[in-house]
Amino acid sequence: MSDGLLGKAATMEIPIGTNGDAGSIPEDDSLEQDLQQVMVSGPNLNETSIVSGGYGGTAEGIVPAAAIKGSIVHPSRGSSVIPSAAAAERMAQPAALPGSGLHPPHPGSGAAGEEIVRGIAGEKFDIVKKWGINTYKCTKQLLSERFGRGSRTVDLELEAQIELLRETKRKYELVLQLARALTHHFYSLVQTQRALGDAFADLSQKSPELQEEFGYNAETQKLLCRNGETLLGAVNFFVSSIQTLVHKTMEDTLMTVKHYETARLEYDAYRTDLEELSLGPRDAGTLCRLDAAQSQFQSHKEKYEKLRADVAIKLKFLEENKIKVMHKQLLLFHNAISAYFAGNQQQLEQTLKQFNIKLKTPGAEKPSWLEEQ
Repeated sequence: MSDGLLGKAATMEIPIGTNGDAGSIPEDDSLEQDLQQVMVSGPNLNETSIVSGGYGGTAEGIVPAAAIKGSIVHPSRGSSVIPSAAAAERMAQPAALPGSGLHPPHPGSGAAGEEIVRGIAGEKFDIVKKWGINTYKCTKQLLSERFGRGSRTVDLELEAQIELLRETKRKYELVLQLARALTHHFYSLVQTQRALGDAFADLSQKSPELQEEFGYNAETQKLLCRNGETLLGAVNFFVSSIQTLVHKTMEDTLMTVKHYETARLEYDAYRTDLEELSLGPRDAGTLCRLDAAQSQFQSHKEKYEKLRADVAIKLKFLEENKIKVMHKQLLLFHNAISAYFAGNQQQLEQTLKQFNIKLKTPGAEKPSWLEEQ
C-alpha cells in the first residue's frame, strides 16, 4: 500500500449501509462515542522522539496537513517554492530536557542543518503515518464488531465483573446523592432549631408571665440543635468516605478498564489484519507484510494481556476495599441515626468517638486575622 493511499485511509469514511448510503446508518449514541474516542486526537508532533501508537488525547479531530506544513519538501524541477528558513530553524531545534533548564545548541544553517531538519520532518511524517494506519484499523474493527461483520475477543468472566462494577458505581452514586440531600435538609433543620431556640430565649426574658414555658422550650431546641450538629458530623463523614470510594477508588479502576478496552480493540484490529494477510497469496511482498503484521500483532497481544491482568487485580482489590469501607460506614450511619432519634445524646457522642470523628468548632474554618495578613 502506497503512502498516499495510507494517508487517505486514515481519514476516509467507511460506508456502513448495504448500498453504501451513509444516511441509512441508524443513530447509536454509544457507537458515536466510541468513534469519537477512536478519532479523538493525533500524535504530538512537538515530541520528535516518541512514536505514539493508538489513540487518545485532548484535542479533537485528525491532525490537519497544516500541522506538518513546516517540514522540508523538495520542490519539483522548475518550481520556485523555497522552504521557509524560520520554519526550518524551529523544526530543527530539539526540545529542551524537562527540568534541566538546558537548551540544546542551535543546528545553524548549511548542509548539516538541512540534514537535521530533513530527518526531523521525516520522523514526524512517520509518526502521523503510523497513527493514521492504527486509527483506520481500529475504526474498521469497531464498525465491523458493531454491525456483526467481525469477531471480537471476549473474556466472559472479566466482562461480567466490569459490568457489575459499573452497575455498583451507579447505585453508590445514587446513595451519595441521597445522603447529600439528607445532609442539606438536616442542616436547614438544625439552623431553624437554633433560630427558634434563640427566639424562645429572648421571649423568656421579655415575658415574665411565660418565662418558665419559654425557657424550657428554648433549652429543648438548643439541646436538639447540639445533637443535630453531632449527627451532621457523622453524616458528613459518611458522605466524604462514599465520595472517595466512588470518585477516586472506583474511577481509578474504571480508567484502567478503559485502557484495557482500547488495547482489546487494537489487539483484535491487528489480529484481523494478520488473518486477512494469511489468507492471501504467498509472494515476496506478501511475506514481508505478513512478517510485519505478525510482529505488530504480537506487540498488541502482550499489551492486551498485561492490561487484562491489571484489570483483574484492581477489581479484586477494589472489592476487598469496598467491603471494608462500607462495613465501617454503614455501622457508623446506623448507630448515629439510631442514637439521635432515640434521644440518646451519650450514645451519639460515643459513636463519634468510636469512629474517631472530631467535630469542627464554630468558626474553626475561618482563619484568624493574623493568618489573613
